[in-house]
Amino acid sequence: MNTHEALQAIRSQPLQPVYLITGTEDYLQQELRQAFMQRMKADDLEELNFMAFDMEESTIDQVVGEAESMPFFGDYRMVFVEKPYFLTGEKKASAPEQDIDALLAYLKQPLESTVLVIWAAYPKLDARKKITKALKKQAVIIDAAPLQEGDLRNFLQRYISNEGAKISREAFDLFLRLTDFDLSKAMNELNKLLLFAGEGGTITVQQVEDLVPKTLEHNVFELTEQVLKGNAEKAYQTYEELHVQGEETIKLNAILIGQVRLLLQTKILQKIGYQQANIAETIGVHPYRVKLAMQQVAKFPLPTLSEMFDQLVENDYQVKTGQLDKELAFQLFILKTTAKIK
Repeated sequence: MNTHEALQAIRSQPLQPVYLITGTEDYLQQELRQAFMQRMKADDLEELNFMAFDMEESTIDQVVGEAESMPFFGDYRMVFVEKPYFLTGEKKASAPEQDIDALLAYLKQPLESTVLVIWAAYPKLDARKKITKALKKQAVIIDAAPLQEGDLRNFLQRYISNEGAKISREAFDLFLRLTDFDLSKAMNELNKLLLFAGEGGTITVQQVEDLVPKTLEHNVFELTEQVLKGNAEKAYQTYEELHVQGEETIKLNAILIGQVRLLLQTKILQKIGYQQANIAETIGVHPYRVKLAMQQVAKFPLPTLSEMFDQLVENDYQVKTGQLDKELAFQLFILKTTAKIK
C-alpha cells in the first residue's frame, strides 16, 4: 500500500492489528505518524493507551507485554515499535537480547484491541529472516520509500495547487534540482516559496534562486555548465564567489572531477546503448542527474570529455605534488577548456 492510500485508510477506516511501515522517506514517515496520532485523538483515546519502544534500548518481551494489555477506557491501544534492527542484517552490540519467538507467537494471533505499528525506516529488510516473512504475511505493509521523479513531481504539483499557487516549469525544474529530488528537503523549502508568492501567485525562477539555498555541489554543477557553454567569464566569477566564501580550490577541483566523470561515464554508456534508467543504476546516481548529464554531453564528442577529465586529474596531481599553484591550475583549466569549446 502506498502512503496516499494508507493515509486515507488510517483516517477513515477501521484500524488493523499490525502495520509494517517500510522505506526511508522521512516526510512520508512523519505524515503517517501524524495520521495515527490524529486518529487516536479523533477516537477520544486516553494518552495511557499509547506506548512507543526503541528496540535498541527495549526488548520484544516489553513490546508483546504492552500489546497484550487491554486498553484503558477505550476501544484499542496503540504501540509503536521504533528502530527494529532485528528485521535487517544489522547487529547492535549495545542492544538488549531480543526474543524473536515471542513476537512470532504474537503475530499468529494479534489482539484486535491493539494497533501494533512497526517503523522499519531502513533501505532494505532481511527477507530471509522468519520474523520478516511473518510480518510481510500478517501485517498491513505501507511503503514510505523515496518517490520516483514522476511521483515526486505529481505530489509537489498537487501540494502547490492545493495551496492556491502555481509554479513555472523552469522554476519547478530548478527547485527539484536544488532540493536533490528529495521530498523532505523539498517540503522544508516549499513553504517559504508559497509564503513569498502568496495565494494565487506564481513561484518564479528568481524566487527559487533567492530563497532555496545552494549546496557546494549545486554551485560546482553551475560552474561545470558554464565551462561547457564556453562562458569563461561566468565560470571564473562563480569560482571567485566560492573562493571568497572560503571554499578550498582543491575541494572544488575534486567535486568538478566527479561532475566530469559522470558526464564521461554517461557518454560511454550511451554509446553502447544504455538508457537513462540503466545508466543511473549502473553508476549509482539519481536518474535526474543522468538526465541532465545526457543533455549536457549530447553536444560534445567523447574525446573532448576525456581530455577535460584527464586535465583535471593531472592538475590535481601537480597541485598535490607541489608542481603547480592550485589557483593558477584551476583558472588555467577554465580558460583553456572554454576557449576550446568556443
